[in-house]
Amino acid sequence: MDLSHFDEQGASRMVDVSQKPTTLRMARASAVVQMQPETLSRIQTDSFAKGNVKEVARLAGIMATKKTGELIPLCHPLGIDAVEVSFADLPTSELRIEATVRVHGRTGVEMEALTAVSVAALTIYDMCKSIDRAMVIHSIQLEEKTGGKSGPFLRTPTKNHED
Repeated sequence: MDLSHFDEQGASRMVDVSQKPTTLRMARASAVVQMQPETLSRIQTDSFAKGNVKEVARLAGIMATKKTGELIPLCHPLGIDAVEVSFADLPTSELRIEATVRVHGRTGVEMEALTAVSVAALTIYDMCKSIDRAMVIHSIQLEEKTGGKSGPFLRTPTKNHED
């Protein structure tokens, strides 16, 4: 498989997507923040002086999605059509974050969805670190994508990547 971000001489380049058709593209990514049970309980009951942890993290994820082209060197800046960030409390004192991003464009939004969950997870860490510096952010991964030449992708659970 060729690496499209390098030319024939090995120099970095932004992929030319000008000839690709505009299609509806969607990507869904997830991340998990592992924490102490008390930390998750305080998030659930909105007991942080800094505010509602999930809502601040949701806004951070949405904002990060729109900045992905500025953060990832060879990523195209995109006019995002929609971003959804959601949370699920897991019974293992973990908080699962999921982001779904949609765009009508010439390139996919995988990096935008991955950036959304990453920044949302970092925001949770930032807001909760005063009571739980041992939090662990893990399992940042693409779950699904549709649209584009490469076709659809749907992650199948494996022993190392189960939700």
